[in-house]
Amino acid sequence: MKPVRISRASRPGLITLMVAALLGTSCLAHAREGRSQNEEPGALPSQQTPPAKQAGESAAPPQALQAQGSYERRFRNGDTIRYWSNRKVSDYHDAGRGVDIHLGLNGSRTVIASRPDHSLVVYLQGRPGYVGQPYSFHGQNFERRTYAYHGQTCDYLYHVFPFRGLNLDVYAPAQYWNRGYYGWAYHPWTTPVHYRWGWMESPWRRYFSFYFNPYAVYPSAAFWLTDYILSQDLEDAYAAQQETGEVNGDLSKGMAPVSPDVKQMIADEVKNQLALENQEAQQNAMGQDIDPASSGMGRILSDVLKGRTHAFVVDAPLDVVDASGIVCTLSDGDVLSLRQEPPEEVATADLAVMASKGGLECPGNDVVSVRLDDLQEMQNGMRQAIDRGLQKLNQDQGQDGLPPAPPATTAPAQYAAAAPPPDPNAASQLLQTAKLTTLAENEMNAAAQKIRSRSATPPPIRIGQTVEEVESILGPPTGSTAIGNKLIYDYNNYNGMYILFVNGRVTEVR
Repeated sequence: MKPVRISRASRPGLITLMVAALLGTSCLAHAREGRSQNEEPGALPSQQTPPAKQAGESAAPPQALQAQGSYERRFRNGDTIRYWSNRKVSDYHDAGRGVDIHLGLNGSRTVIASRPDHSLVVYLQGRPGYVGQPYSFHGQNFERRTYAYHGQTCDYLYHVFPFRGLNLDVYAPAQYWNRGYYGWAYHPWTTPVHYRWGWMESPWRRYFSFYFNPYAVYPSAAFWLTDYILSQDLEDAYAAQQETGEVNGDLSKGMAPVSPDVKQMIADEVKNQLALENQEAQQNAMGQDIDPASSGMGRILSDVLKGRTHAFVVDAPLDVVDASGIVCTLSDGDVLSLRQEPPEEVATADLAVMASKGGLECPGNDVVSVRLDDLQEMQNGMRQAIDRGLQKLNQDQGQDGLPPAPPATTAPAQYAAAAPPPDPNAASQLLQTAKLTTLAENEMNAAAQKIRSRSATPPPIRIGQTVEEVESILGPPTGSTAIGNKLIYDYNNYNGMYILFVNGRVTEVR
């Protein structure tokens, strides 16, 4: 889910689009510029941001992976409450309002609301949220996301691409740099340079100093961009932790820091993305349409099949499940590695955790299952951060130790001119969605409490009854396990009732 930390500036015309979306001006960047690097962010108002998930018209619940011991309660009106194994709520699905709510292990809250035109409103407490607007260009589907964050608005473009049963939103730059500038960013600089970041004494940097350290020197832009990406993600994690109480790791418990080898993996991935964007820029210059299959997860999985490894930097809270069915969480600045292509019929992939911040987070070297749309959002987040970094490098080249860059020019992407204007009501829609979320949660919790009250004493179940007879009395189970001719039904909504069937008939109730 990264939540894209980006935002879009409302634009009166294509010029704003080029400045904000194409060059990557971000809501986060605006917010950072508005406060001192040494200022504690705890006093900032609550933010909103995107979940690293849904694409285009897809409106599946934010978290679809099943953790061991989790169960759900379904209501006759179509509403659903899903619980962790500890009986705490993980998800709400409000069928009538078209709203899905995920309560993360780390205290995060993600809300996805589906609108009548199949577009989405995505709210993430403590981070930028967005309103999606679908459009088409040359028969292909696109989406413009208008983000709202601390009174700032900004926007990005995405190519909506169906893949393995999901609609993936593949980042589509609104503009491209010239070939010479991409080459300067891709190839080693003549001499490695020293560079001192402005955030070295900031609160987030001090907090994560045992997890992440910048390079001492930079042999190329790829290494500079690696530190730029990680620093932005960690700053966002710290800000959300201060503002909303998110628990983004516990550096004293099981931390797997960002090692030199992990940073090299990220730098290699940055070079991959620079080469990809340079290729897209040449296609755009020749008037060719960009193929989203070659820009997103389709290309990445094809690379993995050829033995290439891809690195992903997490840029938003995400709960995942490991090989044992145990749920754990990831947060901004964690690093994953994809080494094996999943089977064609599967919409998830198994990745190794290369760096994480301890506590409730997935431990280092753990293997976790991640939805492909979440991975796509992580790639989107990296590409957007790279574009923002390229803009900063162009502004600062020849200064602060950075080498001079060749003349840099930009050209708008063909599909950018066809995009609808940014949604002027994005901020108010996000606020309305947040209020709607509270109402939906309260209503479903009240309904669940009524059921628990009525269900204190479960209806009697007799030995010899069939599966169909039991379900007609108790409804669908909250969990089930089949082993040969044996079937076990769990009814957590009836104080943990357990029913054993043998050859389709009840043999034990407890």
